[in-house]
Amino acid sequence: MAGVGPGNQLRSRSQAPQSMKEAKQPESTQGAVDKKEPSKMNRSGEMVAFFCFLGIFISYFVYGLLQEKITRKTFDGEKFHFFMFLVGFQCVVNACIARAVSWYQEIAVSLKPYRLYPILSVSYVGAMVASNSALAYITYPTQVLGKSAKPIPVLILGVVLGKKHYPAMKYLIVLLIVVGVAVFLYRDDNQKATNEVHSWRLFHFLGLGELLVFLSLTLDGVTGAIQERLRQSYDNSAYHMMFAVNVYACFYLGAACLLSGEGLEAVGFIFRHPEVSLNLAAFSLASAVGQLFIFTTITHLGPLTCSIFTTTRKFFTILASVLLFANPLLLRQWVGVILVFLGLLLDAFYGKSSKPEQEKVKGNGIPQAPSSTV
Repeated sequence: MAGVGPGNQLRSRSQAPQSMKEAKQPESTQGAVDKKEPSKMNRSGEMVAFFCFLGIFISYFVYGLLQEKITRKTFDGEKFHFFMFLVGFQCVVNACIARAVSWYQEIAVSLKPYRLYPILSVSYVGAMVASNSALAYITYPTQVLGKSAKPIPVLILGVVLGKKHYPAMKYLIVLLIVVGVAVFLYRDDNQKATNEVHSWRLFHFLGLGELLVFLSLTLDGVTGAIQERLRQSYDNSAYHMMFAVNVYACFYLGAACLLSGEGLEAVGFIFRHPEVSLNLAAFSLASAVGQLFIFTTITHLGPLTCSIFTTTRKFFTILASVLLFANPLLLRQWVGVILVFLGLLLDAFYGKSSKPEQEKVKGNGIPQAPSSTV
């Protein structure tokens, strides 16, 4: 065996530092990449947040404007009052969008479990029909503010039915929202209710329109409870839930429109006023796209961010309704609006501060579907 000569030893010693430098080089390069990576991730997160906020804001802003235009505008002396048809049309578009997105993402959808989805769809449909029907009696800002008081029935149903215990801060937040809603809805005896046809009012602020909003909120609470049970017991994606709920809703509302004759009346109204069809299509598409942006926001940015986005959207929708549709608010009503949205923001921050930011459905990483509208 040949020995290692002095020349070989010198070459080995001279190469050792160079090989050590080469070995260290990847580490320094990796460190530079690691330093750049957080900034890239931050920029990416900011872009996602920007587009999600823009998507939610524009979609539901358009949704709100078209909803008020369809339900409150007079078309050659006629008003559109076919609310089951309106919700049914919206459910058809929602089901189609959910099916298309699930097909594109290769997510399996079905109408199972058959025991829960039909019941969930009843409360979902009831909430939407009641919410839209309320616009025949109250202004759009009143409806939006009333629907924003969703923490109230959630807390009541949680205490009465779920036997849950909430911290004192939660009760204070709900009390702030209740006071804000009461201040907004209260009417003086000499105040003319130009936007509502009513024969009586309970405690000077509860008329038929407000009661329909309260019914919608209550059904939203029932919908949320059933969704929570589905989330815990079944591995269904949000698109699966969106598809199944809206398909059952189409069956219910289709049968109701046929039996009541509302479907034929609505079709006749559309033939007499073709511009309504474009409004209906845009209204339903805006709702479906808005729900998709909500799913994306909750999945990538968390429920807290989504709550802030939707709360901001509602405030500016009220402002737009006041400016564009001549729904002026008194100073007292603006105080009520501020109290309600302050309560909603406090509820968003306080309610999610003790929970992980990413609340996902087990197994698929997609949150549960919204109750009805946001």
